Amino acid sequence: MIRRAKADWQGVVLVCGKCSRKVDGGFGPKGRTPLAKLLRSIWGKGRRAERGVIETKCLKLCPKRAVAVVDATRPGEWLVVPAGEPVDTLLQRLSRPDA
Repeated sequence: MIRRAKADWQGVVLVCGKCSRKVDGGFGPKGRTPLAKLLRSIWGKGRRAERGVIETKCLKLCPKRAVAVVDATRPGEWLVVPAGEPVDTLLQRLSRPDA
């Protein structure tokens, strides 16, 4: 029997784990925080979070000195986020439905 589990997520963001390891953190005030961890600190963790942040295996895009990110509301548009990019820029891009 399939059961349901409730989550308060308004969306899901997939972050490439291999890209994150290659840029060795690369985000946050000191440039040492992984992107997935930084997004979770903003949106929250677990099923009660505003948005879910899922770190995947390799997404096979492999940009240089950047992290591949997929917003599940727009699966046809993948984002390439350079290391050191201000997280506010990414948050604006993820929150706009027409961006």
